[in-house]
Amino acid sequence: PMAHLSTYFSLENAAGKHDEKLLKQGLDTLPGITSVSLSDRGCIAVDYDSTGVRQEQIRQKVQELGYQLKCED
Repeated sequence: PMAHLSTYFSLENAAGKHDEKLLKQGLDTLPGITSVSLSDRGCIAVDYDSTGVRQEQIRQKVQELGYQLKCED
């Protein structure tokens, strides 16, 4: 069965549509990512299927893409 989860990160240095596009492109390379959205306050919401990917992998990928996490949940 597919397990749908959501995770949220606050990013120091992400704000606009450009960042949202880069994050979407980067996270789409991971298996199981279903949706990525970035608010104008720099909070990213990622919906994912936990049979394909773990929260830790999502966090690592966000950092690999050059974004600093403000707080973790």
